[in-house]
Amino acid sequence: MYEKSIELMNKGVADELWAVHQYMYFHFHCDDRGYDYLAGIFKRTAIEEMGHLEGLAERILLLGGEVEMKTSHGVTKTSDIRQMLELARKMELDAVRDYNQWANECAQNSDNASRKLFEELVGDEEKHADNYDVLIEHLDTYGESFLALQSIERSRKLATE
Repeated sequence: MYEKSIELMNKGVADELWAVHQYMYFHFHCDDRGYDYLAGIFKRTAIEEMGHLEGLAERILLLGGEVEMKTSHGVTKTSDIRQMLELARKMELDAVRDYNQWANECAQNSDNASRKLFEELVGDEEKHADNYDVLIEHLDTYGESFLALQSIERSRKLATE
């Protein structure tokens, strides 16, 4: 009865697992360059995506399915901050689109609990997309100064330790 819901939730698991890997990759590179603010955002988003993954996995198991722990994509390697932010925004907007569609499919299959889970994820992903929009605007407005200020702040912290 729940085969379609389990299939859709496993697609969500694959996307969330990819997001965790991608955002941690971004976190490592931002942290290495002293961009503490951006590094922190990517790390917090990865942790939130792990929570999404957990919720999907718990629902799959409740429905008697098997959790497929495969990523939907490989990590995109880039050290360009604009590319990181634009990819992050695209990932979130794609998740919003997919989760809305999958919520409707679950409802059509009389699985309102899975529908509700996907709808809750949509709200979280919309917030993430909005955060990345703001960061892209900051980069557009302040340019390299936006990044330089983060490095300077780290240097100040290191000097006082």
